[in-house]
Order: sequence, then structure tokens, then C-alpha cells
Amino acid sequence: MVPTPTVVDNLIAKGFRNVRLWGRGVDIDLFKPGPKAKIPRMEGPILLYVGRVAVEKNIEAFLKLNTPGTKVVVGDGPLLESYRRSFPETVFVGAKHGEELATYYNAADAFVFPSRTDTFGLVMLEALACGVPVAAYPVMGPKDVITDPDIGCLHDDLTSAIESALTKQSGTCRKFAVARSWRNSAETFRSYLHFFDSMEPHDMH
Repeated sequence: MVPTPTVVDNLIAKGFRNVRLWGRGVDIDLFKPGPKAKIPRMEGPILLYVGRVAVEKNIEAFLKLNTPGTKVVVGDGPLLESYRRSFPETVFVGAKHGEELATYYNAADAFVFPSRTDTFGLVMLEALACGVPVAAYPVMGPKDVITDPDIGCLHDDLTSAIESALTKQSGTCRKFAVARSWRNSAETFRSYLHFFDSMEPHDMH
């Protein structure tokens, strides 16, 4: 059992048999449409990033975009103060957790995930659970989460990805995330136990 389609493909290519996808889950009871954080905004959409404020997250690719609206960064990290000085028009609110974090997702019109190095990116599922579409690059991580073109857009031009994501429907995003709840993840795990229990010993190699 492996966490992403990319790992499934890699293992099958190396000759592994009986590889099964057991994806990560999201807390759909915490992350759901609801109250919105009060964010000082300019005219246009609210574009949200949630995560560590560090160089490996490629946040500058997002912050440097000349797009209408308000950029909001939720998170802490070594580059936070530097980015606050360099991008004064961006709203930096620091790290948020639990229900307060959910209010920031709910205030957003699109979630922007600029990282090119993440292996998954659970924050994308959290955003989708709140009904917020995702814009990202077409790389490992986003390609394993945004598997439906109706919930976001993956594009080498992040501005184009955002413009497309803003056209997606909130209800479709929420429905996609609900199918990846922790309950569904547990049911998938249990179904695989039944599957392997029914196999002959020579099939288990």
C-alpha cells in the first residue's frame, strides 16, 4: 500500500506486483465551508498560500505574480520577516491552526501551491475540503492531488493556473475532498486487508 499514484507507477515500473493506492485523508469535519477570516483586501480575488515560509516552498514565484486581488500567506518560517519587507502588499498572518486556519481557507477564492518539490501537499486537500480550488505547477505532489480538472488547474504558468482555478465550482471541490476523508481512508485500508487475506501465498510476492 502506497500513498500516491506516482509511487504506484514507480513501483510497478520496477516490477513490484499487487501495488495498491492508499491515499492520505483530510479532516472534513474541521475543514469545511464556514466562517471567513477578516482580511484587508484590494479589489479582486483573495489568493491564499498556507505552509512553511521557506525557500524550498518556492513562495516567491507566487508573491512576484502581477495578478489582481490580495495575496495572503498563512505560516511561519525563516523567510517570513524578509518577505514581509520585500512584499508589503501581501498579507502575512503567521501560523494558524485548527478552526482559525479553516477560516482563512474559507476566505480565499483560490489556493495557490507554488512548491515544485513536495511529495504530496496535504494543504491542497484542506483547501478543497473548504470548497477552494487549487492552482499549482504540474509536478509531483500537485499531480497526485489535483487529479480532476474541475477542482483546480496545473500549469507551468502560475498566473494561468490561478485564472483557471478561479472558474471552478466550490461544491465540486468539497465533494472531491469528502471522498478522501479519514473515514474513507480507513475503509480503503480495511478493504485491502480483505483483498490480501483472500490471495494465495504465491500471489503475495
